[in-house]
Amino acid sequence: MRTDDKDWLDADGEPIDEDHRGLVYDIRTLIDRRRALGIFGGVALTSLLAACGVTAERDAAASPASSGAASATPTPSSSTAATAGGPLEEVPDETAGPYPADGSNGVDVLDDSGIVRSDIRSSFGSSSTVAEGIPLTIALTVRDAATGAALAGRGVYLWHCDRDGNYSLYSRGVEDENYLRGVQQTDANGTVTFTSIYPACYSGRWPHIHFEVYDDVATAVATGPIVKTSQIALPAETNDAVYATSGYEQSVRNAGQVSLAEDTVFRDDGGIHQLATMSGSVADGYTASLTIGV
Repeated sequence: MRTDDKDWLDADGEPIDEDHRGLVYDIRTLIDRRRALGIFGGVALTSLLAACGVTAERDAAASPASSGAASATPTPSSSTAATAGGPLEEVPDETAGPYPADGSNGVDVLDDSGIVRSDIRSSFGSSSTVAEGIPLTIALTVRDAATGAALAGRGVYLWHCDRDGNYSLYSRGVEDENYLRGVQQTDANGTVTFTSIYPACYSGRWPHIHFEVYDDVATAVATGPIVKTSQIALPAETNDAVYATSGYEQSVRNAGQVSLAEDTVFRDDGGIHQLATMSGSVADGYTASLTIGV
């Protein structure tokens, strides 16, 4: 018996057959033979041992018994799939709602000079009114659903309601405003970033942001064919924090009367492909990030 054969005894102290001692035993045996014969390169064997260790750690982490708790299998989000660089779920098509201002329901803001911009907090043109509210940066990344490839050069039109739940160009009192609307071109990573304010929760709807994707900015401002129309859902925890601040009092009541699972738009899948990832705070402002497949 070798000096380390004590490592290969069963519970009764009897030797375990070599065929059942596993990969670690096989590697150790290989090391002994290498030392005896001197025919293997140290670098290659070191790589093999390292691979063995990584495999063992991965297997242990995947085993519920290793942590003493049952493992959970999370539902992959669009963002997770895109990070991996492979295919991702196509974001569901949703209604543009009654206030798109894209020419489909009355007014068309897309052909107005000034609509292509990143900071959408103020009106442009004949008004310079600035929408008030907790700062919100919106980062939307557009990818090819089939491949996960970033779609650079696409036009994205984005809009949402203000702190009072009103939509510029439509709601009473803000018919002459065009704030919280803008168009941008996706960068090399397929991303557009808008500077805005956190929208309200108005009666009957979960807090959300509308967007349309076009082939390019030129097509968007010409009110050309739309590639994708959908919405971004905002998470409950952030909603609660924002709506507890001054100016959002109406949203507290409205948010208490609706749920993401029951929302008329997001209820089919609970918004799992449209729920933004949030970072930040009330004091510093928030960032809402979402990767979508089209």
